[in-house]
Amino acid sequence: MNKFWLITLGIIAGIVVLSNLGHMIGLVVSLLIVYAGVHYYLKSTSTLAKVCWVAVGIIGGIAAISNVPALIGVAALVALWMIYRKWNGQSVSVTAVKESDPFMNFEQQWNKLTK
Repeated sequence: MNKFWLITLGIIAGIVVLSNLGHMIGLVVSLLIVYAGVHYYLKSTSTLAKVCWVAVGIIGGIAAISNVPALIGVAALVALWMIYRKWNGQSVSVTAVKESDPFMNFEQQWNKLTK
């Protein structure tokens, strides 16, 4: 892909990230509220405390649902990262890390031991 298209896609992805920045911050804050609700729910011993922390978690969950447009911003941020990697000539791969075959690793180790 030539540099012109990388610049164009980078500018578009940057604009999308900036336009969804508020939703992304709101999503992070609401997920922190959900995390705090679950964390303190598991630590609490009284029933009243558990009910209060469940309410906090539900409020955070509702806030997280209202910030769904942040997922578009996150996708644009990932695209911006991939464009940056492509610009610098690094490989761009979204697949998981390939695990080596354990038997091949055993064979390599065995060959090192027998030498």
